[in-house]
Amino acid sequence: MNSRDRILGRVRRALTDVPQDDAPYEQAVSRDYLREHGALDVERTVDLLAENLADYRAIVHRTDETELPLLIRRLLAERGPQYVLVPPGLPPAWMSAADPTRVHDRAVSTPRELDTVESVVTGCALAIAETGTIVLDGSPDQGRRRITLVPDHHICVVRVPDQVVSSVPQALERLDPTRPLTWISGPSATSDIELDRVEGVHGPRTLEVVLVTA
Repeated sequence: MNSRDRILGRVRRALTDVPQDDAPYEQAVSRDYLREHGALDVERTVDLLAENLADYRAIVHRTDETELPLLIRRLLAERGPQYVLVPPGLPPAWMSAADPTRVHDRAVSTPRELDTVESVVTGCALAIAETGTIVLDGSPDQGRRRITLVPDHHICVVRVPDQVVSSVPQALERLDPTRPLTWISGPSATSDIELDRVEGVHGPRTLEVVLVTA
């Protein structure tokens, strides 16, 4: 018997005294909470996203599809990385003006190899305005979770308005729970017992979010 069989066996034994006519979880749990707070139009929703991202110390930029490659080149030039990580499905146009050597997301890359890469550029699954949260789901334009956790600098592109939702309930309706979801609210940070804030412990020290309008 393997670990999976032992765990499932314990679950079955724990459920032996549960009546068969109990309401399913989806029906037993009330879902009457608000799906969003206030009825904001698209422009105000995007403004709220930008405001909350900035509150979490993310650096927010706004541009359009034409200027996006030049903006990414400028942001990378300001950091001066020698290498930049690129997911396999990142639109080629986004990096068309960038100068650093591109390192592609590969399953065989070791943590030591990833640690030599200073920056990463990705897309996202969606962004939540009310919480200032970016969600990644491992899609081709985002790559494996680890490539957004090891480099010190993350540039994340959000397509506006298609990838912006107001609230967490709206986000959950659009996300696939079987995907490897990573929820990001600002750069990685933690505090010690004296509340001294340290950034870059569990992920990138610097998060730059680019809101791109079509």
